[in-house]
Amino acid sequence: MPPSVPSTAIVWLRRDLRLADNPALTTALERCERVLPVYIHAPDEEAPWQPGGAARWWLHHSLTALAAELAATGSRLIVAQGESLSTLRRLIEATGAGECHWNRLYEPATIARDTAVKTALRAEGIHCESHNAAMLFEPWTLKTGAGEPYRVFSPYWRRCEPRLAQVPPPCPAPASLPAPPTALESLPIDALELLPRIRWDQGLADTWRPGSAGADTRLRSFLDGAMQQYTQGRELPAEAGTSGLSPHLHWGELGPRQVLAAVRDAVADITAGGAGHFVRELGWREFSMQMLYHFPETPMQPLDPKFADFPWRRDDDDALLTAWQQGRTGIPIVDAGMRQLWHSGWMHNRVRMVVASFLTKNLRLPWQHGARWFWDTLVDADLGSNTQGWQWAAGSGADAAPYFRIFNPVRQGERFDADGAYVRRWCPELEALPNKLVHQPWAARPAELDALGVRLGDDYPAPVVDLKTSREEALAAFEQIKRPA
Repeated sequence: MPPSVPSTAIVWLRRDLRLADNPALTTALERCERVLPVYIHAPDEEAPWQPGGAARWWLHHSLTALAAELAATGSRLIVAQGESLSTLRRLIEATGAGECHWNRLYEPATIARDTAVKTALRAEGIHCESHNAAMLFEPWTLKTGAGEPYRVFSPYWRRCEPRLAQVPPPCPAPASLPAPPTALESLPIDALELLPRIRWDQGLADTWRPGSAGADTRLRSFLDGAMQQYTQGRELPAEAGTSGLSPHLHWGELGPRQVLAAVRDAVADITAGGAGHFVRELGWREFSMQMLYHFPETPMQPLDPKFADFPWRRDDDDALLTAWQQGRTGIPIVDAGMRQLWHSGWMHNRVRMVVASFLTKNLRLPWQHGARWFWDTLVDADLGSNTQGWQWAAGSGADAAPYFRIFNPVRQGERFDADGAYVRRWCPELEALPNKLVHQPWAARPAELDALGVRLGDDYPAPVVDLKTSREEALAAFEQIKRPA
């Protein structure tokens, strides 16, 4: 194109809300003289998995942070609402843009939407390109020796680990950007109505700092501290032993290439010690995304088809589900986890496994109920990770144990919250209980509880189910769906 004819590219931002290591933005800048950063709010195009309440809260603040970053470069974020294709067409007409770039998403609904947009715009003479900003290894690049998708994590990660050295380094953020046309209209972010009308979100605001600057601060803090003890510390819910990067990664405020490069800079061997365990967690995220890509029905259907016939509990479903959601089951570590989730939009991974096992095994309620609740309450609600986590807990998914795993929440609490600090933080009614009782207050004599000021069923709920009996019932239910090999 002659220099006298300025070219314009639209950069369609979705869950890649950053300037650094943003391949769509980098490529658009290389190819065109002007770029138009655009966010189009079209949640119905992600149905039935539109962002939940906690995710919408995060998105509001992440867009606000991105808009400030763009303004600092001399550009601005164009915010629109409505059907994506028609909005892009309108912007192309208004700006004369000849190109449109975006970074790929991997959920079934977004793949279908993006494919339709690319087909339509290319037919109209627009150069369209999609890029990889969210993964180290895209889902179609790694297969088993038989040419099938991996369904077990360990061999998948053995295939990935030697290839980590080939992952390209992240691209730097542009220092400046050309300004979009001043006459181009943009909605205020508030107009998207992402924040809750009834302000239940103070705990989220106290816990998180959405945006790429907040992501970078968390990453640096983790590398300088908790990563050294990550192998053990990641299992202790009362400790700040994990990175807390999952929502930043989900919203693309930070990319996996950036994380990998930062770990490389921090340690000599990224496959050993705490660093190795942490990078392996990035691998689980990758594995979950490739599972969703290859098995798009799994957000609602069990990967293992025999679990379609699992005899879930049918009586008192609503009361038991509500008790679980509200952290009122009478099982301390379960209640602590569910209260942490409601307050902060996040839950420690060890506790996620415990509460999921309790819902699907002890309460014997469908894992889809839990997946939906997490989807609405997690700031890091990611369809791949959420789906695989819940299917794993229910025993119906990839990498599930060869036996019917049922976590004992009392033993889990005693092992990973030995001094009861996590339970006492989120269940202050139990603060006075000694360590031997804090994970099973029902084991105390009534007089002992009275002396400590705790009345089961009043100050703190009595257990909604008996752990031993409900475990036996879950195993009996599993026997009903077992089939000969």
